[in-house]
Amino acid sequence: MDKIKMTTPLVEMDGDEMTRILWQMIKDELLLPFIDLKTEYYDLGLEERNRTNDQVTVDSANATKKYGVAVKCATITPNAARMTEYNLKEMWKSPNGTIRAMLDGTVFRAPIVVKGIDPNVKSWEKPITIARHAYGDVYKASEMKIPGPGKAELVYTAEDGTETRELIHNFKGAGVIQGQHNLEDSIESFAHSCFKYALDTKQDLWFATKDTISKKYDHTFKDIFQEIFDKEYKDAFDAAGIEYFYTLIDDAVARVMKSKGGFIWACKNYDGDVMSDMISSAFGSLAMMTSVLVSPQGYYEYEAAHGTVQRHYYKHLKGEETSTNSVATIFAWTGALRKRGELDNISELSDFADKLEAACLKTIESGKMTKDLALITSIPNPTVLNSEGFIKAIRAELETSLA
Repeated sequence: MDKIKMTTPLVEMDGDEMTRILWQMIKDELLLPFIDLKTEYYDLGLEERNRTNDQVTVDSANATKKYGVAVKCATITPNAARMTEYNLKEMWKSPNGTIRAMLDGTVFRAPIVVKGIDPNVKSWEKPITIARHAYGDVYKASEMKIPGPGKAELVYTAEDGTETRELIHNFKGAGVIQGQHNLEDSIESFAHSCFKYALDTKQDLWFATKDTISKKYDHTFKDIFQEIFDKEYKDAFDAAGIEYFYTLIDDAVARVMKSKGGFIWACKNYDGDVMSDMISSAFGSLAMMTSVLVSPQGYYEYEAAHGTVQRHYYKHLKGEETSTNSVATIFAWTGALRKRGELDNISELSDFADKLEAACLKTIESGKMTKDLALITSIPNPTVLNSEGFIKAIRAELETSLA
């Protein structure tokens, strides 16, 4: 068969460790034989970030603004041990954090549902998508240890020098305080991304905070969402037959556990961080989770929701066999290819993405899978494949469907 032609490149962001090895295998086995693949390549491996003083990360985000669609491999966010291991100039920031800030995006994460990998919550029949705000709150907080008795205040100094003060606490002894902030512009972008993604995927949208306790901070989120929905999206939601509603975070948690799934759950930054891991674990595995950063300007960046699989990489370096699950990384590629096909009106590209995803699921449902899935599957006597063998099994399934 002729290779599928692309007209606009994807922004390709390579990564680190075992996922970098899988990245090349996926391209060699599942993409390049079938697609005349056009990408603008950026190496976000830690060595290159260090060499360029992290300029390569900034360049990749700017390229995403230019071309609209990116696909990203998992990357290392260095800690002290990595500083020594990679001889780094400094402890570079998370590439994901840099890219999210530059694209002003919201992260949407959803489990990949496959027969034989059963959710721990028996009522869940469809994926639950977490929409995580990617700015502020505890991740941008200022903290202070209080050594002893005294008064702590929030102080806002306006440009004209006038001050507004709010008492935090009169300390009788030692303690600790934390100051969080957020920006109305960022909350508005979060809301627009959520409403647009709900319309794109035709799913109900829930939003949950704790406005009954946080009557200014969380209530601001609630108010902005409601104002934007009423003004710009209500008619479109009605026409699409989908619903938006707000509820308290504790009520949302209770409802989620008894739901059938099939909706988007929008959360503030920390709530989304925690709940996306809970949802992915309850559905089976972080390696079976899609993740896409969506900006209200129409930029899309697809990635796997998990890390670089460091332990498997060290085994790989020793020449030992690994059985690393590549499904989330494959789905990052298919998500980006499908969106590129939609934007460029290349139906063959979108169809190929659908067939590659179906081939992944069919391979697992036939009993061929990596070790992590074999440990939790309800399929009797699964065949455990190594990292490369699993990708080759998917290729065989894909070639059958394409033929």
